[in-house]
Amino acid sequence: MASSSIAVACGGGQAQTPSGAEATAAFPPTDVTTLMLEAEPIPQSSEFIATIRSLRSTTVQPQVDGLVRQVFVRAGDRVRAGQPIVQIDPDKQQAAVTAWESQRASREADLAFARQQLARMQKLYEAGAVSRAELEQAETAYKTADAQLAAMQSQIRESEVQLQYYRVTAPTAGIIGEIPIRQGDRVTPSTVITTIDQPEGLEAYINVPLERAADLKPGLLVELLGSDGEVIAANPVTFIAPRADDATQSVLVKATLRQMPPGVRVMQYVRARVIWRNEPGLLVPVVAVNRLAGQYFVFVAETAQGGFVARQKPVALGDIIGDQYVVRGGLQAGERVIVSNLQKIGDGAPVTTSQGAVP
Repeated sequence: MASSSIAVACGGGQAQTPSGAEATAAFPPTDVTTLMLEAEPIPQSSEFIATIRSLRSTTVQPQVDGLVRQVFVRAGDRVRAGQPIVQIDPDKQQAAVTAWESQRASREADLAFARQQLARMQKLYEAGAVSRAELEQAETAYKTADAQLAAMQSQIRESEVQLQYYRVTAPTAGIIGEIPIRQGDRVTPSTVITTIDQPEGLEAYINVPLERAADLKPGLLVELLGSDGEVIAANPVTFIAPRADDATQSVLVKATLRQMPPGVRVMQYVRARVIWRNEPGLLVPVVAVNRLAGQYFVFVAETAQGGFVARQKPVALGDIIGDQYVVRGGLQAGERVIVSNLQKIGDGAPVTTSQGAVP
């Protein structure tokens, strides 16, 4: 920002511009807030794309085939174990159960008749009216009828159990994933209905290029970033693949999440920052920086004639951490950076300073 000047009329009407002490006297000092620069640990980091995966993911598939009659849940719903997910049309199987039950009545009648015949034959045999062979024949008929009824009852129980499979329920509690099927679709035992992921036990999968693989080590901090760039989770590296991926020429790194970050879903892509190390450096607030013709500048308060004046200094800046720039050059520790009223001052303008927090 260029310094201001003031013109005054004198003698022959020519304008004169005061400088130095005259300028200081002509302009009242501007009250500004300054921030003393001090060296502090600055994280050296790289940003990658991470995929959130679940350690406990269950694939839900039907055990029967048929047409989907109703879908009870939506993607993202939380379900409990045993909660219905999909209803498959059970009419055909219900008809089979009804047919078996009707045959059971016939088998029960056959068994009752065979029991009566056996009782009659036993009395006749005791009276000597029938032979031993005829009695044994009645006993065989009774056992056959009893076995047929037992087989029929087993078949009915199997059909009833099969009928329960037409209502697909959640095998575990968790969060419903994508549901690719719709009402009216035909499903088979090989059809994937959905997945159920448990919010506990999530991992961030990060593919780190081979040129940074030598810097990888367990315990490095991994920060997951939200859409606004804020850190939503910070966890250490828990796994480093011993081999590189030949297709991507990268190394898989995993970080186990202590808890599920808000708004994050399984299989979602998120920005991840790996902190390699911390090195001492300077940070300057974003509000203190001006940019002119592609060059960054800041104002610093320097002592002059018992007071302070603003000096505009070009600076080299690096990444933004939070609301501060990393200083790469142009400033030193101990300098007082002006962070307020920048629009009211220029290079060499007198200022009064107070040190405080960044506004």
